Amino acid sequence: MRIIGGKLRGKKLFFLKNKITRPLRDFVKESVFNIIQHSSKINFSIKDSNILDLYSGIGSFGLECISRDAGKVTFVEKDKLSQEMLLKNLQNLNIENKSHVSNNSVNSFINKVKNNRYDLIFLDPPFADDHYKEDLSLIKKLQIYSKKHLIIIHRESTKTEKFDKCLHIVEIKNYGRSKIIFGFFH
Repeated sequence: MRIIGGKLRGKKLFFLKNKITRPLRDFVKESVFNIIQHSSKINFSIKDSNILDLYSGIGSFGLECISRDAGKVTFVEKDKLSQEMLLKNLQNLNIENKSHVSNNSVNSFINKVKNNRYDLIFLDPPFADDHYKEDLSLIKKLQIYSKKHLIIIHRESTKTEKFDKCLHIVEIKNYGRSKIIFGFFH
């Protein structure tokens, strides 16, 4: 596992070797960033953006954003082992100053940051977890996103989910077991 683009390209990441976590695979990450940069349906730039990485695990998505000149990335992860690995990655890459790490549940975090606005919100909940939709609704209700925002959700490709009450979906891509959903709030 490594950083695939930007100024930290090629740097290795520490990750957990267990059956509980499933870091975003390199080829999926690369595809996500290619879509962000080149899709005619998405008008977004990572540079100087305020990023929120929810259910961040070891932080591979947010770390990639920092490598691509994001302004700041906030990581939210409640699992202690994953958070320790994330902190180790931030320290090893010497980018602690571009990040904030919160050891909370996503719901608790969202309720505490009512005055913040994020440009890109990435959600990578466990595949078996459907409670993330409540978090998505709370994000919308509290409007913790900027006017020109992007929502990206990583789900299992076999899941069929409806977002029409909450999100306007602009693109869905499948990569083996992973499904990446791009959208924004109506």
